[in-house]
Amino acid sequence: MSQLAGKYALVTGGASGFGLGIVQCFVQAGAHVGIMDINPEAANEVAARLGDQVLAIPGDITNTTSFQHSIDQFNDWAPGIHILVNNAGTGLPPTPMEAVSEADFQRVYSVNMYGIYLAARLVVPRMKAQQGGCILNIASTAGVSPRPNLTWYNASKGWVITATKSMAAELAEFQIRVNALNPVAGETPLLATFLGEDTPENRARFLSTIPLGRFSTPRDIGQAAVFLCSDQADLITGVAMEVDGGRCI
Repeated sequence: MSQLAGKYALVTGGASGFGLGIVQCFVQAGAHVGIMDINPEAANEVAARLGDQVLAIPGDITNTTSFQHSIDQFNDWAPGIHILVNNAGTGLPPTPMEAVSEADFQRVYSVNMYGIYLAARLVVPRMKAQQGGCILNIASTAGVSPRPNLTWYNASKGWVITATKSMAAELAEFQIRVNALNPVAGETPLLATFLGEDTPENRARFLSTIPLGRFSTPRDIGQAAVFLCSDQADLITGVAMEVDGGRCI
């Protein structure tokens, strides 16, 4: 696989879950990848395992100073930033909307929305100067087919989808493509959060809503990310593609 040969990519939240799947598939496709993660130990472990194509970069996407430092580290390592994957995200356990605390709401806003805003401020100028680039935002089927008791999470992912389309329209003249992926719930550390409790009954109940009958995996998301960030998709922008086993049909 060489769809991303010669490309340098930055993946936020790349040390676990969907982010790790994206990093692994990017490396297999020939890319050099900076893993930006709030957990430096996990990022270092992944980088050591995957080899010289990977750089571990500690950073907090909700803090401007930390994010800027991470971008500086990436820029010192990479000749350009060809791909940005805004993957880092957080969820909420099923909770009536009025019972969600201000602290939990602020956390979802800061990670799922504000982090993408900061990434645009720090990365888009360099992509404009390069006259090209690709941005991939990880949204969710929750932004397309909302579930009860996840209102503020659903809304944050709907925001990501709308932001993706608007970014694509604004940045097209600079040959910067912007797309999103909408994964269905997956075999990641966040699964238990979305289910409320990871029990066989809750799994069976959720799986009954997915026509293909299984959760997504990090590799499913990684393979879709490789395609959308490769030259094979060079006429695709503003798309929010479901990777969901048919859940949103």
